[in-house]
Amino acid sequence: MSQIKLLLDIISDVRSLGDSLQAYADVLTASKVIGDLNDYEEIGTSSETPKQTEEPEKPVDRSKVRAKLAELTRLGFSNEVKALLQKHGAERLSAVDDAELPALMKEAEAFGSKA
Repeated sequence: MSQIKLLLDIISDVRSLGDSLQAYADVLTASKVIGDLNDYEEIGTSSETPKQTEEPEKPVDRSKVRAKLAELTRLGFSNEVKALLQKHGAERLSAVDDAELPALMKEAEAFGSKA
């Protein structure tokens, strides 16, 4: 019989705690500090596509790319430079499409920082 009383006491405590939490939530939502919950933006439910935070790639001067690749070649990375050019669809820098230059420069700079 004492176990049943103990169980009933626990249930009563849990209900009391639930009532206290509900009362606290009601006070918070009515508080001017928090304001109307409808004023807050829902996170993760928007059907809008997220705004692009990256800046668009700036045009890269071919001479700067040439200088960077020449620097890497002088440092002994000629095979890696050839691989970068081939990755961007060319055997020579002059054959690389202008649209590929920003990516090529970024990869060359990344590779140069590892060297």
